[in-house]
Order: sequence, then structure tokens, then C-alpha cells
Amino acid sequence: MFQRTSFIIVGSLIIAIISCKPKQQPSAAKPAIPALSADHKGVVCTQSNIPKRFTALKIPADTQQTTTGNTSHKGMVWINAGTYQMGADNKQAAQDEYPKHKVTIDGFWIDQTEVTNNQFTAFVKATHYITTAEQKPDWDEMKKQLPPGTAKPDESLLVPAALVFTPPKHPVNLNDYGQWWSWKTGASWQHPHGSGSNIAGKGNYPVIHVSWYDAQAYCKWVHKRLPTEAEWEWAARGGLANNVYPWGNEGVNTGKIKANTWQGSFPDKNTMTDRFYGAAPVASFAPNGYKLYDMAGNVWEWCADKYAPDYYSQSTNAKNPQGPAKSYDPDEPYATKRVTRGGSFLCNDSYCSGYRVSRRMKTTEDSGMENLGFRCVSNK
Repeated sequence: MFQRTSFIIVGSLIIAIISCKPKQQPSAAKPAIPALSADHKGVVCTQSNIPKRFTALKIPADTQQTTTGNTSHKGMVWINAGTYQMGADNKQAAQDEYPKHKVTIDGFWIDQTEVTNNQFTAFVKATHYITTAEQKPDWDEMKKQLPPGTAKPDESLLVPAALVFTPPKHPVNLNDYGQWWSWKTGASWQHPHGSGSNIAGKGNYPVIHVSWYDAQAYCKWVHKRLPTEAEWEWAARGGLANNVYPWGNEGVNTGKIKANTWQGSFPDKNTMTDRFYGAAPVASFAPNGYKLYDMAGNVWEWCADKYAPDYYSQSTNAKNPQGPAKSYDPDEPYATKRVTRGGSFLCNDSYCSGYRVSRRMKTTEDSGMENLGFRCVSNK
């Protein structure tokens, strides 16, 4: 969050997290961390998260591509159909952002902002929905996405929880992810920092700690859907061709503040030049050319697509690509991943660059964390 990931090992429970780091060897004093793919600048920027935990909520694949019922377009903008070059724009690009390829997209409606706490509260009040983070993990399901023979964690760890950013007070070895991420009991969308915290006064902040399943359930309730990865990037580009960021090519730390990101030394010092330490209220920064807010920074956003690192080589000249039929992440081959986009308040240009419009991340479907949210789209 910056968002890029690896694993924290708590007891025998492997918790995947979002982090982005210069490629280093694991410390001898720490458990070995599986090797991750490096981008063209030698920075590990992948997103793995909590192994799949639940099967209770199953969303049919066709709900990804259609919306039914009466959809309100309040707070949405129409994005015209078009053709663009999808993928890598500069030398910061990771391997899975290549090859840059032509994609054609039909027109669609998209939320101007990330879904807020107020909007998600209305959904929960109407449906009595319980999010993934608020449920106890099911070990029988979790172990299916872990290497065979992985030991069952202590029952004290199998409790409703989510990943919370817990920064150290001093510089740390960036290979030791456990020094800034915690598996926090009671953390959820209503209690973003664990039991005792709340969202009072934060109705206009993006809802966080929502899994892909949670986002899908909300979309269904409002007769919308999650954007495909190709739709998301087309919208994020804001009408600009082959630019690095939603606002163009000017660096994130040059000129006026453009997005909610991390300024200073990650993860111990944030100078808060942008005025925010964590997530910011939606629309706190200037929109892109399509009048869309926070397409860079603030919180990562779920997409509909499954993740595969080589998918772009299979979708050249595609029209409305839907992502691969099967998820595959060589870093966690047993886990099912979905694409997330846009970066977050933890992204730092010297550390990683998640707010680039072509940056791809990968997250297990049931993941809940402090810098992950979503926005919706509609076909009509």
C-alpha cells in the first residue's frame, strides 16, 4: 500500500500482505520468505494477501459482465467507448505490465469516487450483510490455498481479523514486513484499526477492509458491478494517451500535491505533505480528465478480473477483455487472486509506484486490509 506484498508468518499462520520493497535476501533471524517476481528496476511489487477463507458467498462469473435492475447514475460519469494502448508506460513497469497492447472498450458508467463508509453502511443496514473480515476463518478452506502440509495455526489466530498498518517508530529493514503490518483481531470496515476503533465522522472516507466477495455483494445490491481491469485503466487514463499517471507525466512529488500517497521515509516517517497520514476523504484531490477522483493513491481498488502474470500476451487486440479464465500467481500458486489497481496512501515513488495507471497488483479474494477498497461500474 506502498502496497505491494510478501508474507508475515505469525506462528504457523501465513498472512500475505501488501508491501513494496527493494529486492533483498531474508534476514537469517526471520522465517524464509518465498521469492517474488522483480520488476524491471529490481523492485518487488506484488500483492499477495490472506489465503482464501470462505466459500459461503459465491458470485457467478456472469455477474461480472452484466448489471440488472434499476441503476442510479448519481455520482457516476459516462466513459465513452474507445481503443487505447494498455500496459507499461515507463521504466518503472513490472514484468506483468508487458507487453503494451491494443484494447477496445465499450462505453460504461463508473463511480466518480471510491465507495464510501456512508454508502456501505446503507448497504449493511438494508441487507444485514456480514463482511469477510467479520467472520472466523475456516481452516479447511484456508489450507486449500497454502502449500500441502502447512501446519494448522493456533486457534487463537483463527478469529475475525484483518491486516492493519502498524508503523515502527524508527527505520527498519524493509525485508521485515511484520514491523509494519499486523493481523489485528476485530479489525473490519466498522473498526478499521481493530476493536475499540470506529468510523465516526468518516462517512465520506472510502470503505476499507472489504474483500472481493464483499465488494461483489455491494455491487449486486446497487445493480452495478466491479470494473474489468481494462475498463479501470481506460478510465484512469482520463483521456490521455500513453501517460504514466492519471494527471499526465509530471512526477508525483513535483508541483502541487496530486494524490494521497506516502511522503518521507517508509514506513516510519510520513511528512504528511498531502495532509493525510492514512486514507483521505474521497475527492480530496483534483480529478483526472474524466472527472474521476482518487484513481491514484488513497486506497487500492478491486477489479473483476482474475490475475495471471502473462495475461497481456494473450489479450492483444482484444475487445472488452475479461481477464484469464484461471488465476495463477507463481508466488502463491495455490491461491486464487484478483487484480487490484490504483495504489494507496502507502505508496511512495522512491519505494514503489502503485499510482501509475498501468500498475497491476494481485490479491486473494477474501483479503481485508486498511488500504483496500473499490468503486463500481454499470453498463447502462
